[in-house]
Amino acid sequence: EKTGMQQTVTELIGRFGYWGVFFLIFIENIFPPIPSEVILLFGGALTLSTAMEVPGVVAAATFGSLAGAIALYALGRALGLERLKKLFAGRLGRILHFHPEQVDQAFGWFGRYQNRAVFICRCVPVVRSLISIPAGCNKMGLPLFLLLTALGSAVWNTVLVWLGALLGTAWERALPYLTRYSRIILIVCILALAGYLIWMALGRKRPKE
Repeated sequence: EKTGMQQTVTELIGRFGYWGVFFLIFIENIFPPIPSEVILLFGGALTLSTAMEVPGVVAAATFGSLAGAIALYALGRALGLERLKKLFAGRLGRILHFHPEQVDQAFGWFGRYQNRAVFICRCVPVVRSLISIPAGCNKMGLPLFLLLTALGSAVWNTVLVWLGALLGTAWERALPYLTRYSRIILIVCILALAGYLIWMALGRKRPKE
């Protein structure tokens, strides 16, 4: 049985086609809890029974991803590193057990790997949206940000739309596997970030010879 979210997503795409895909992916980039897997798989499945085609669905999804990424990039650019540090210095930081100096460490990591980070993270659930904020805060060049975002998004979108087209009416069978993939990738990312922050903290405490 479809959840209420799945029902809404499938109805919107069924009614508005490419524009439905664009709008839903745009919203999904700003509010990650909306499942891009459902949007893309169902969009791919519809190419078998409607006038929609796989390249068109991929293009609509990729433009939607770009629009959402630009909005979050602009937010990050408007906030800047100092404002972000102030947010983490208050209640938000206490809730997340995240300190302002750790923001510096995280942004230092992003500064070293920003090109790869933007491209690779576009294929990681939840993180694929949030990566746009540090890109904006770091004032990453907009043309390069858009290029890497478009390429990374196109990879993710193409894989899922083609999978939906291959599965057809059985597209929902792939959802449990994608949910498992999302959880595993998120856990790996969290552990990697935690390991990096611990390594940085131990490095700072290590006495200089």
